[in-house]
Amino acid sequence: MAPMGAPSMHNFNPYSENGGTILAIAGKDFAVVAGDTRQSEGYSIQTRYAPKVFRLTDKAVLAVNGFAADGNMFVKKVKQRLEWYRHAHAKDMPLRAIARMIQTMLYAKRFFPYYVYNILGGIEEDGSGAVYSFDPVGSYEREACRAAGAAQSLVQPFLDNQIYYKNQTPSKDAPFPSHLPLSHVLSIVTDSFTSATERHIEVGDGLEIYLILAKGKTLSGLGLDSIKGLSEVTSTVAEDSDGSASEGDVINEGERVYVIRRELKKD
Repeated sequence: MAPMGAPSMHNFNPYSENGGTILAIAGKDFAVVAGDTRQSEGYSIQTRYAPKVFRLTDKAVLAVNGFAADGNMFVKKVKQRLEWYRHAHAKDMPLRAIARMIQTMLYAKRFFPYYVYNILGGIEEDGSGAVYSFDPVGSYEREACRAAGAAQSLVQPFLDNQIYYKNQTPSKDAPFPSHLPLSHVLSIVTDSFTSATERHIEVGDGLEIYLILAKGKTLSGLGLDSIKGLSEVTSTVAEDSDGSASEGDVINEGERVYVIRRELKKD
């Protein structure tokens, strides 16, 4: 009888790494959440426009990165939970409660987790900007800034240096991280993704930057109303006859959400 061959092993991996990078920075009365739009697998680009940042409410924006299929499904479930809350309570869920809800949703799937890293940014009930970062099984904390994704090892040290002043001595009049002006934060975000695109093949194509402003704050009041590629996505904005919305069209004087779209390198 001929000897049997060595047993063969068959592996199945339900997850995939789809590249891309996300980050968020919290200010005194604003939050900035950004992500690139490239979706890839290995050396193949699957699409050049796959958004990683999603508006949940006028106070909260969620960025997801990792396995794209899990990320899209998780965002869908989070929006569904928020819709149920809105119908039951006739108001939007507060940011801190959204962070806790996301934690319980991730932890409930810990034995077959969503392979996504989440960053939640927005405005707290006291009007301050906040950022919450999550790992795939629900561990989370509130921070002033956080990056995640393929280029995290490139972007996070830069944020630590520019936001937390790590490895440098700030001048006496340097603003505390939570008091950095919005214009300065936007330049840090743009520089972060421009640099990451130069050094990492899984980052590029496009950049979406979401701005969440506290109640009573406007871009014109901050001197930023002339930014190119800016559009408002606040849910309480009334559209003009041509389908566009201008800053004076807001029905109530609540929080404001804007998105800035930029081009990144496509090679």
